[in-house]
Amino acid sequence: MNNISLKHTDAGIPVVTENIRTMSAGFMVAVGTGSRDEKKETGGISHLLEHVVFRGTKKRTSLQISKEMEGAGGEMNAFTSKEMTAFYGITLKDTADVAKELVADICTEPLISENDVELEKKIVLQEISMWENDPDSYIHKLFAETLWDGHELSQNEAGEADIVSSLRASDLRAYFEERYKHPNIAVIACGGVDGNDVKKWAQDAFDPIGTVKKISRKRPVMTGSAYRLFPRKGDHTYTGMGFHAYPADHPDRAALKLLTAVLGAGMSSRLFQRVREEKALVYSIFTTIDQNSDAGSMAAFMSSTEDNASAAIMTAAAAMKELRDEGLGKGELDMARNLLKGATVRKMESTDSRLYRMTKTFMLTGKAEPFTNDLDALDRITEEDVMKVAEDVINAKKLNIAVYGKRTKELSKMTTDQIDL
Repeated sequence: MNNISLKHTDAGIPVVTENIRTMSAGFMVAVGTGSRDEKKETGGISHLLEHVVFRGTKKRTSLQISKEMEGAGGEMNAFTSKEMTAFYGITLKDTADVAKELVADICTEPLISENDVELEKKIVLQEISMWENDPDSYIHKLFAETLWDGHELSQNEAGEADIVSSLRASDLRAYFEERYKHPNIAVIACGGVDGNDVKKWAQDAFDPIGTVKKISRKRPVMTGSAYRLFPRKGDHTYTGMGFHAYPADHPDRAALKLLTAVLGAGMSSRLFQRVREEKALVYSIFTTIDQNSDAGSMAAFMSSTEDNASAAIMTAAAAMKELRDEGLGKGELDMARNLLKGATVRKMESTDSRLYRMTKTFMLTGKAEPFTNDLDALDRITEEDVMKVAEDVINAKKLNIAVYGKRTKELSKMTTDQIDL
């Protein structure tokens, strides 16, 4: 039984609901603007605005917002990504009206005062500092800069400290008025929710705010291979190496997920066994997929001492090449399939995860489908499907490497041409 519905308000705002048997209810308002949609001179404005709206509205102070939400047994939060900024509230099903009221309030009537912006900038600047001092996270920013090479997708969500420091309340207010309206918004609800009720709420709360021009984007041009060394102090080295891959709605996305899992999901994966267990070259190594509406990537991330960094890169590349050229081992595909299905099922047992998944899927693909479709897609994938993707993606001409570590002689001289792929 499909408990998912897609409706539209009179103004055309999409409303997606997934009704599940649970005692909680979650409501998300997603705005289709993120770091890739920012001008360079206002980089980080989406993320800063995400913070500032919680500072207060025309009806409530930040403390009142917190008290009302927590008094309803719930929580509020938000996130900013490359292509969206989203705000949500999750409460008990019996107090769902509180979540709806508060989410609508911060998304339609935030004060965005000069004082609130100045206070929140201090917090965001600390967040940026904390992130820049966490190399396990910071390497993802550096890899994106290398992979997308000047395209808007290379712009990170937090922004740069000097630019964020220069932003003013007037900048945020103009950005809010320009972006936070139809056709750039969608409403998503999961848990103990009713589609008609959610539609009425969305219609009453968001139809009156009017419309704006739809955000347009420039599709990235795949720029080929690149190697970049970003110097840092300290003996540890962090590496991201990967390839341009597929956008979120690509027909081969399920096969790509399985390829990525075989390479680097779990302790039995090829990269973990080859690079860490057999040769002890890294402390950690794993693979990820990053998918946007019109582009994506597959990458491995690892951390090692500076003496092992070069060998770790070469060994990881050799493992990728071996998989592409020699194929899958006996039972390897089924193991990866069950690993991904198990992780998916466990995540979908929470309202929070379902709400996030549905929002991301709808905003990137325009589709409102149950997570069981993802499981079915994994079941349909054959070894031939995975190997076709491996041949396409694991390609020396698409290889991009970002290294965050000491400028050693070996790492300084490295190029992608030296890597046998």
